[in-house]
Amino acid sequence: MLNISAGAAIAISVAMHVAWNLLARQQPKDSYPLWWVLLGHIVILGAWGMFHFVSEVRWTAGFVSLLAISATALAIYFLALDRAYHHAPVALVYPLVRSSPLLIALWSTLLLSESFRPAVWLGMAVSVCGLVFMARTGRQGDDRRAIPWALIAMLATSVYSLSDRAALGQLKGFGAIVGFITVGYFVSWVAISVSLHARTGRWSPPVKMGIPALVCGGLCIGLSYALVIHAMRSLPAAEAVAYSNVGIVVASLLSIFIFHENFRWKTRLAGGVIICAGLLIMAFGKV
Repeated sequence: MLNISAGAAIAISVAMHVAWNLLARQQPKDSYPLWWVLLGHIVILGAWGMFHFVSEVRWTAGFVSLLAISATALAIYFLALDRAYHHAPVALVYPLVRSSPLLIALWSTLLLSESFRPAVWLGMAVSVCGLVFMARTGRQGDDRRAIPWALIAMLATSVYSLSDRAALGQLKGFGAIVGFITVGYFVSWVAISVSLHARTGRWSPPVKMGIPALVCGGLCIGLSYALVIHAMRSLPAAEAVAYSNVGIVVASLLSIFIFHENFRWKTRLAGGVIICAGLLIMAFGKV
């Protein structure tokens, strides 16, 4: 069992998520970074995760159903995300996709009988407003075709986040969580490969991803989300996902002050402030 607090798990997850995203964004578009980093996770961490998954999981019919729901929703998420990125930039798509905490909280209330204090609902709503505000800075390209795909990815996020939280009771240790994720990532990688072949006639991207980005992405894409699931042992899924959105704020700050990407920087900065304000309302609302 990984003995770190939910806060530490989310902080480490944010650092990993930001690291591989900053490297991936430097790759050529034709390299299809999602395809490569999923493959990297499967190759680097798949065997270790699956060993713990098979040996440590308490297998029940309910757990198998949750695994199938998570894997299917995750595949839909990656396919929708890939399609959205073909029509609009990350700056528009990703904040919209990450605007799922309110939806996760709604599912949690209806299906798991969880309850949230009014301040937590307010904080989530404020942080989601910040994400939508930040997404406005990416308004370019074929937005109308991208937004439906982004909303599908957001809906899929709410589904797999909730099923992941429900499956935690059968996952004894961190390695089992990584194995659980590996199943979903393998299904997602196969789905993206089939989609790629249908569009291009190729089973792999025409451009290879750089080795440093591939290794970093392969290690971080799974471990970062496994840490979020680990945080769900002591936090509701909606709150864990909401707090992990700090990564978007950090990535935005780095792009402005380190990489000097100054396009509509004031709006992006304001969106980050709103997101953080919402998360602070959530945190202090539980005290």
